[in-house]
Parts: sequence; structure tokens; C-alpha cells
Amino acid sequence: MKKRHMRRSLYSILLVLVFFTSCTKTEDNPQAQSFIMLGTVCRITIYDKPTEEAFSAAFSRIREIEQKMSLHSETSEIAKINAASGKEAVQVSEETFRVIENALEISHLSEGAFDITIGPLVKAWGIGSEHARKPSDEELASLLPLIGYDMVELDRETRTVFLTKAGMALDLGGIAKGYAADEAARVLRSFGVERAIINLGGNVLTLGKKQDGTLWRIGIQDPESSRGEYAMIVQLDDTSLVTSGPYERYLLLDGEFYHHILDSKTGYSIDSDFTSVSIITKNSMLADALSTSVYALGLEKGMELLNELDGVEGLFFTEAKQVLFSNNRHPYRITN
Repeated sequence: MKKRHMRRSLYSILLVLVFFTSCTKTEDNPQAQSFIMLGTVCRITIYDKPTEEAFSAAFSRIREIEQKMSLHSETSEIAKINAASGKEAVQVSEETFRVIENALEISHLSEGAFDITIGPLVKAWGIGSEHARKPSDEELASLLPLIGYDMVELDRETRTVFLTKAGMALDLGGIAKGYAADEAARVLRSFGVERAIINLGGNVLTLGKKQDGTLWRIGIQDPESSRGEYAMIVQLDDTSLVTSGPYERYLLLDGEFYHHILDSKTGYSIDSDFTSVSIITKNSMLADALSTSVYALGLEKGMELLNELDGVEGLFFTEAKQVLFSNNRHPYRITN
């Protein structure tokens, strides 16, 4: 297995994406808008043709996806699927069906490291909410039989989803933002936008290149240095970068650290080799799901998975204070 190490080490890792997009004399004046959607800050910056209609259509599309796939709405399609667990199949929209279908494919590919049936565990912990707590061992043990992507039945002909055990619950939090970014990009392009950056809570998707033909530069900040000191700069065009790590949402309780990426086999936070995982590929939905998958798989299996995929690259910060890359670095360039 091929590994790339940076000379410098990091004592602890916190990825902060910083966009090097200041205007040059030839660059159009960018316009940006932000809204709270999908449980995070969604920001779109347009560098050419920044019309109000383009912004409105892109954010409306994100909102539409949220209304279908969010757990926080009792009327969402995901909420309806969960409410009918163990009882009956639920017909859903084509796009919700497609996202679930893709999620299950990635679950199979990752041997269950990524699993959208994690919903009961996510609800029990409540990490990231005001109700965050540490469930008892007994409670977690009682929930584990409800976790398993192979207990989800899909019917493509009727476009229905059935959770075979009562109490099961889907959670698309590890894939929906990526899908929303892809859709927002599609909408912007339909309005003639060729240069933009979509940032959905750290799920970043770039459209085109800068006006001078150079790539977008996204900095990954060194957390041990002052603001503006970066571990590296990733240069991208028409590409998505999605990062997962334990620093995103966590619970500190009695001196113990519990993060939001949960192990479907134990019910507890995953003990990973990584402190963060960044996935770079054209499809943001795939990058979203793979970032969680690889974090859960750990260094050896995570590297193996990525090195088997075409057009997908990984950038990892490890507990051993290393910065590593998966084999293929063709989709992007890095400068230190």
C-alpha cells in the first residue's frame, strides 16, 4: 500500500476550510448568500452571473431536499418510513428512493461501516443537540438489533421502502448534504453559472475554475498555528471535498469524549486511526458517504477501499500525527 507522509506533524487536528478566492483585477465581484438548512450553515458564493433568481432556485432546491429527507420534520419521507417500521412499506419520491439506494450500495461496499439504519443510536445519544447524553450499556445493547442495512427492503417498481423491524430508523445525515450540494450545482448551471463554490457545512463543491483559469484554492488550516497558517492548500475545479471527523459534533461528559460517528456494532463512538478524513471526487453525495465510511473503517481498510475506486481520492490526518494520501492524486493538486 502506497503512503505519503508530510514532514511536519500535527499534535491535534481540526480541519478548517478557508477559501482563497479574493478577487483579482480581472475577477468579477462575487456574491454570497447563506441560510440555515439541513442542520448547518449552507453558503453559496457565485463568481459569475450572480442573479437573485439563481440563488433563490439553488436554496429552494436544498430546502426541498431537506423537507423530504430530514429527521427533524414529522412530515418528511424519512420520518414516514421510520414511523412505519415493522408495519408496512412506504412509497417515496424518486430522489429519496435513489439516495437510499445509493446509501445501501455504499453500505455494502464498506461492509456496513456506513449504515443509514443508525437512526436509533443517533437518537439515543443526541450528540449535537441540547438533549445529548450517554446511554447506558443496556440501552445501547437493546438498540443494536435494530441496526443493519440488510434489513431495509427496496422495491424499485413500486418505489417503496420497508424497514423490516419495528423500531428501526433511517438517518440520511451522512449522505443528504452531499446530494443537496450536487443538486444545488445542477441548478446553478441551469442558470448559466459557471464559477461558484457551494459549502454546506463543510461539504464543499466547486464549479468551474477562477476567471483567470487557475484552480480554486482551499486551505486546510494547521490548528496549532495562528489563523492563516495552513497545513496545506488543495486546488480544485469542478470537484467536491467532504471532510468527516470527531471534532464536528461531540459530547464531553465526566472527562470523557464521545463523538457523533457511531459504531453500528457497539453503539459507541468509533475508535478510529483517523482524526479526520477528507474525500475528493466529482460526486459530492459519494464523497459525503465515503468520508464517514473511511473514517469508520480505519487506516488499513479505508485505504484499501479508496484505492479500489476510480476518480476518488482521500486525504487523512491520523492519531499517529501523520498526514497521508491514498494512491491516486490526479483529481487535484496540493501545495504546502
